[in-house]
Amino acid sequence: MATSIYVGNLSWSATQDGVESLFKSYGQVLSVNLISDRETGRARGFGFVEMEDGDAVNAIAALDGKEVDGRALRVNKAEPKKPAARRW
Repeated sequence: MATSIYVGNLSWSATQDGVESLFKSYGQVLSVNLISDRETGRARGFGFVEMEDGDAVNAIAALDGKEVDGRALRVNKAEPKKPAARRW
């Protein structure tokens, strides 16, 4: 089963390949999705990595707080997105 991992406090220059190689040493990376601003296309400094459950646990333990590009990463299990509140 796969686990989605939240990766925050990424540098603005972080790339999908760079994030994938960072996580690859802890197991197979199924997908990487870095979030960018819809209007400007600029990176927003966070993203999601999908890995197998056991690999994800190891990656979270090893990478949370690790300094990459001068920034301490925030790495934890991603929470399911809450539905948007309706505006009437």
